[in-house]
Amino acid sequence: MKVTKLVSTCDIKDCPTIYATDRGTFLVQGETPTGHGLQIPAHETLVEIPMELLQKAVRDNLI
Repeated sequence: MKVTKLVSTCDIKDCPTIYATDRGTFLVQGETPTGHGLQIPAHETLVEIPMELLQKAVRDNLI
């Protein structure tokens, strides 16, 4: 899979980030939330990202 960094909230590697793949999908890097009470299937996960990350991606016409 080829991954391209689209937008991040900072310039270091451990910040919330959105990536595009050559499969026509997105990968999202963020915190693993706890205490949400949701039933998530074993093959899926949740990540929490700041609202500003999505706003920046939309504002910059990246998604």
